[in-house]
Amino acid sequence: MKKLLKGATIVNEGRSFVGDILIHNKRIEKIAEDISPIPGMEVYDLSGKIVLPGCIDDQVHFREPGLTHKGTIRSESRAAVAGGITSFMEMPNTVPNALTQELLEDKYTIAQHNSPANYSFFMGASNDNLEEVLKTNEKNVCGVKIFMGSSTGNMLVDNESTLTNLFSQVPLLIATHCEDEATIRYNTELYKEKYGDNIPISSHPLIRSEEACYLSSSMAIALAKKYNTRLHVLHISTAREVGLFDHKTPLAEKRITAEACVHHLWFSDKNYEDKGNFIKWNPAVKTEQDRDGIWKGLLDNHIDIIATDHAPHTLDEKSKSYLQAPSGGPLVQHALLAMLEKVKQGVLSIEKVVEKMAHAPAVCFQLAERGFIREGYFADIVVVDPNQVVKVDKSTILYACGWSPFEGVTFSNKIVSTFVNGNLVWDGNAICSEEKGMRLLFNR
Repeated sequence: MKKLLKGATIVNEGRSFVGDILIHNKRIEKIAEDISPIPGMEVYDLSGKIVLPGCIDDQVHFREPGLTHKGTIRSESRAAVAGGITSFMEMPNTVPNALTQELLEDKYTIAQHNSPANYSFFMGASNDNLEEVLKTNEKNVCGVKIFMGSSTGNMLVDNESTLTNLFSQVPLLIATHCEDEATIRYNTELYKEKYGDNIPISSHPLIRSEEACYLSSSMAIALAKKYNTRLHVLHISTAREVGLFDHKTPLAEKRITAEACVHHLWFSDKNYEDKGNFIKWNPAVKTEQDRDGIWKGLLDNHIDIIATDHAPHTLDEKSKSYLQAPSGGPLVQHALLAMLEKVKQGVLSIEKVVEKMAHAPAVCFQLAERGFIREGYFADIVVVDPNQVVKVDKSTILYACGWSPFEGVTFSNKIVSTFVNGNLVWDGNAICSEEKGMRLLFNR
């Protein structure tokens, strides 16, 4: 059945206009100022609503397989579509780590049967799996992930010859987590000497410091420039790092790109006092000056993408002492709402939100037929009501972990519909379809 979205303000490719969208066979068939309905069409009156292309989150941790007490592909992808994220790219530090082609494909099989959102999964790199990495299909895998800082299992890549081999031989996009491990270990020991096992959470950005981030990011960029690698640096957390990236070259022509995450744009080290471990991320949330520098880099295109680094942990895990509490937090259900709140505050335009959360991820990863509201593209569409509010509390949280760093916040917009491949999967209050998303494909 054809679906007709009528009378919304459509925000797409740098402009906002009132118009209609006709959906048929999973795709956008027509966009026009006025499309007349015909019998048999399913018509949605969206007067007063805002229509955006579905967000594409290039960095999530959905925890399956192996860590399903924290979250599953099913639970977290349902939270994602409720938050207007219609496509995600998931990281390899599950258990077992996705370090072989077989283990990577296992995750695609899980998503095929469980995810209402479209999906892709990064191939993981370690110090000893180059042969497996080089087998990765660039047409249907988003990229290769390198942890240049400690992470789960055998995924810290700190061998210089391994890094050289990866940067010089891998043809796919390489995404990096950049923190210098030696600096972090040194700082950790200093703070253990000072506080013993009772290190305060306020020390987190001093242990996982600006210097640790800058050393690693600059090293990754130097390698990428040397070997002309397609490099994407994840979750920039310092103002100093912003200057490492080019802001003049059009995104489609960049070989080195960068991402900022919602938590580094929303929180600062002043929030540790009331939020504690619930805003403990790696890289750490740092100073207000760092936050302001990241915003400036985002707005002037040094930084290309807004993502979440969604990484749920249980309440029990996050309630432990600083040294024992894991880093990461759940964000996909509220990321778009948080950025729309920044629109209301005058920090950025809604067109810029769409650029950084939908268009840029599609361009950066060369994603096929998604990320834009265009005729012939898949109908991944989000409908926002600017006249409804959403207060974040446990009763409406869809994350398996049951908590959010935004609890208590009231957002000034509500996501009232999410369409994935033309299917209505979120109706503003609940998941309303068991239709599954599609494996993302790439024009490479």
